[in-house]
Amino acid sequence: MTIDLEKILRGAQKVISAEELQKKLAKGNPLRVKFGVDPTAPDLHLGHTVPLNVLRRFQDAGHTAVLVIGDFTATVGDPSGRSDGRPPTDEALVVNNAETYLAQVSKVLDMTKERLEVRRNSEWLKPLFEQKGKHPLDTIVGLMQKVTVQQLIEREDFSNRIKEGNPVSLLELLYPLLQGQDSVELKADVELGGTDQIFNLLRGREMQKDAGMEPQVVLTFPLLEGTDGVRKMSKSFGNYIALNDAPDDFFGKVMSIHDVLMWKYYTLLTDEDVAKAKAGHPMEAKKRLAGLLTAKYHGAAAAESAREHFEKVFSRREDPEAVVEHRVSKSPIRMMELLVEAGLAPSKNEARRLLEQGAVTVAGEKVTDDRALAVHSPVLIKVGKRQFRKVLP
Repeated sequence: MTIDLEKILRGAQKVISAEELQKKLAKGNPLRVKFGVDPTAPDLHLGHTVPLNVLRRFQDAGHTAVLVIGDFTATVGDPSGRSDGRPPTDEALVVNNAETYLAQVSKVLDMTKERLEVRRNSEWLKPLFEQKGKHPLDTIVGLMQKVTVQQLIEREDFSNRIKEGNPVSLLELLYPLLQGQDSVELKADVELGGTDQIFNLLRGREMQKDAGMEPQVVLTFPLLEGTDGVRKMSKSFGNYIALNDAPDDFFGKVMSIHDVLMWKYYTLLTDEDVAKAKAGHPMEAKKRLAGLLTAKYHGAAAAESAREHFEKVFSRREDPEAVVEHRVSKSPIRMMELLVEAGLAPSKNEARRLLEQGAVTVAGEKVTDDRALAVHSPVLIKVGKRQFRKVLP
């Protein structure tokens, strides 16, 4: 069983350890390569595909991808990389979100049974807390004995929050141990994650050692910044590119990223030769990137159509022939409320930011405040360079 390690490790930030990975591969047996995602939202975005792409490379080399749907851990809330606690997700919502994931994952992974194992961690974590004759607190105490307070508070996101006077809940301290238990139950050989997951992934190694198992190799990859070019891609920040975005929106969002960030997208999201892409014109390189990614998730025909749409609307400054229409709930209506209900901003906070940054135009006029807009006839609203809505009374 041969594997192109350079291709597998493309863009990797940490490998713990490369020597252990070589030894596991030398045995010639298919490795169990784990990646977990908590279904806290219905859409997967390009940030999720960074480790999913690596999983696919392992699959293509004959190894088994183990996709963990964190339906149990989602109800706890993973604090990784956050400046505040992530609230637990409602159990019914978790179930609904999980159902949407597999269809989206199929756009990246080989879904055949020989190459993919899909597991929900409620399979083993829920029974762990419901053992007959055993109080749930006994299970919690048993898990807590596997890590020290010093180890937990040394974690960067926890220590930063403590320094800033922000709370860290005991529930959040439990999360890394639950994720580590996943690795024990699944006998993972390798686990993938973002750089913000390093603490959790290393807990898995330690817990496997405690269980008398060979520890998993940890591979971490950089977090993918979103369309704002600053924060990691996240639905909560409104800077994400969802796999289920319409092709025109998907293409346009990729085109909206900063030129410098484009090369990171090339490295983490494609197999393209980055040096060759850099040798050409930046605009053409970005259009190629947008086309490659749109084709991957929507097909070649949709990607070609999306490029034509983009060039017509943005390169030649023409209005789009078909603009999504939105009928206002009332008139007059405040701009922040309108942007949210028209689907141009995910929240009023994000709508305020867009207005303050001068990213909103109404009938060609830039609007920077939360004014009341009286809608008596159709009016075209534009947000950024790519989003349009025809607002109707």
